[in-house]
Amino acid sequence: MFLAKALLSGASGSGGGGSLARGLGGLLTGGGHGGNLGGLVGGLVNLISEAAAQYNPEPPPPPHSHFTNVEACESEEIRRFRRLFAQLAGDDMEVCATELRDILNKVVSRHQDLKTNGFSLDTCRSMVAVMDTDTNGKLGFEEFKYLWNNIKKWQGVYKQYDTNQSGTVGRAQLPDALKAAGFHLNEQLCQVIVRRYANEDGSMDFNSFISCLVRLDGMFRAFKSLDRDGNGQIKVTIEDWLQLTMYS
Repeated sequence: MFLAKALLSGASGSGGGGSLARGLGGLLTGGGHGGNLGGLVGGLVNLISEAAAQYNPEPPPPPHSHFTNVEACESEEIRRFRRLFAQLAGDDMEVCATELRDILNKVVSRHQDLKTNGFSLDTCRSMVAVMDTDTNGKLGFEEFKYLWNNIKKWQGVYKQYDTNQSGTVGRAQLPDALKAAGFHLNEQLCQVIVRRYANEDGSMDFNSFISCLVRLDGMFRAFKSLDRDGNGQIKVTIEDWLQLTMYS
């Protein structure tokens, strides 16, 4: 919920915390008794703050609105999605991670050029967590529409940088692919991403590529929302830090 609040309403994430917040600050800057761990985490935070400064995401989705409030300017594609969403969402007009996977994979299955088996449940759980404003584990249609617009944009990047039509983005193409998706990362951050999301040979399939970008988008949005004075530093309580890192 902390991440979603930061994304959608610019929650400060500061306030109480006292010694816990000061202790966390020491860890992030490499001071205190954090030793090598503090230096490592502080270095990564500095790298993320540099990258976040160059990231200009799309505007966040609007707050929850009634499902029947159809915008007059919606495209036929969005109307089709709305009908499919209504069929799978049920009476609450929200989808859980399993239902989100079913919706997305129905669409992706029509794009044989992606050479993918679709999205995993874990990827869809991450998508839901990034956008879940009330921590009920579900997404409304507006959140889904925002998510799909990003996926549609990123699938174009994926196809562009799958240069040999193997169904993966190679290690050599990955930095440029991330940049084309809007994320200007240095080599050290790219290496961290490869270790977390790529195959053993450094290539990344469609599921992992989108999962990585959804996480980057969410974390950069949260950082920018919390970095109110734009100095590349944020202050959070230990509780907020755990919610930010564990439910995303």
